[in-house]
Amino acid sequence: MAHIVIDRVSKRFPPSKRGADEIVAVDDVSLAIEQGEVFGIIGYSGAGKSTLVRLINQLEPVTAGTITVGDVDISALRGKALREQQTGIGMIFQRFNLLTSRTVAGNVAYPLEVTGVAKAERRRRVEELLDFVGLGGRADAYPEQLSGGQQQRVGIARALAANPQILLADEATSALDPETTAEVLDLLARVNRELGVTIVVITHEMEVITRIADRVAVMEAGRVVEVGPTYDVFTNPQTAVARRFVQTVVRALPEGDELALLRAQHEGRFFTISFTDEGASEARVFAALASAGVDFNLVHGGVDDIRGRVYGLLTIAVRGDEAAVERALAGIGAGVSVEEQR
Repeated sequence: MAHIVIDRVSKRFPPSKRGADEIVAVDDVSLAIEQGEVFGIIGYSGAGKSTLVRLINQLEPVTAGTITVGDVDISALRGKALREQQTGIGMIFQRFNLLTSRTVAGNVAYPLEVTGVAKAERRRRVEELLDFVGLGGRADAYPEQLSGGQQQRVGIARALAANPQILLADEATSALDPETTAEVLDLLARVNRELGVTIVVITHEMEVITRIADRVAVMEAGRVVEVGPTYDVFTNPQTAVARRFVQTVVRALPEGDELALLRAQHEGRFFTISFTDEGASEARVFAALASAGVDFNLVHGGVDDIRGRVYGLLTIAVRGDEAAVERALAGIGAGVSVEEQR
C-alpha cells in the first residue's frame, strides 16, 4: 500500500535576477512510495532531489500537483493542520543541525517540548531513544564533544522522538567517513526493520542506495528518469545517468588508455562477462573456462553484493584455440552476458 503518493508535482522558484528565467527545481514528478519500504532518490547536484524531499514534508510548498501522505493531501494543508501532519515526518540532515547550546538529551527532547509532552514522559522517551541509537551514556554531552557519527545518531534519535511514520534522510551520510557511513546506514536499516518506519533516502552516493534501499528513483534536471527495484536499476540501468551512478560502485568496463594498458599486460582476446545471481556465479564462469581447456586471466572488474544479491562484471583475457574459446563461453550457461572487447 502506498504511504506517500507524489502526483505530477512541480516546484518553481522566481528568477534569481531580472530578465532571467524562473528556476524549475522539480518538474512534473510522480512517485508512489510503499508503506514500510526504504526508498532511495539519487541524482547529481542540481538534480532536484533535495527540493523534492522538502516538498514531501512541505518545508517548501508545491507549485503544482499534490502530495498525499496516508490519506491526507499534505500539499493542501496550512497552519496548525500542516504542523500537526509534519510531526509524523522526521528528518535528518547532512550537517546534523543540532543545537550546540543543548546537551544530547536536550536535543532529542526538543521536539517533545515543542509539542507539549510532559517532562517525565520526555525523560523516558529520550532515555529509550538514546539506548536505541547506542548513545545511552552520552546524554549529558554536548554536540562538540561527539564525533560526526555520534552527532548523526543524535539527529536520528531526535527525528524519531515523536514516533514518526516517515523518516526523510537528506544526504545523511555525506559528511561521514566510509566506516561511520556503514554504521549509520545499519542504524537506519534497523529503524526501518524494527520500528516499521518508511524511510526516504536522498543521496548522490550509489553505495548508500545499494546497501539499504529497496527501490530507487534516479533524478536528472528536476525529473525522475528511471525508477525500479535497486537490484534491477543497478544490474540493468536504462538511462545514461543511472549507468554513470552504477559505474561509481562497479568499475566501468575498460576502454581507451586503460584498455590499451591491459592489452599490453595480457595476451589473448578480451571478453567482458556480466551475470546476476539468477543464473550464474563467478565460480561457474571460471569452471566453464577451465573445463574447456582454455587459459584465462581476470584482468578487470569483480563481484558486488546488492541488497544481499550478487552481481558480477568481469573482464577476462582468454588464450587458446578459437573453437575451444567459443565452446567455453557458450558452456557458461544461462543468465550470463558475454561481450568481446575489441
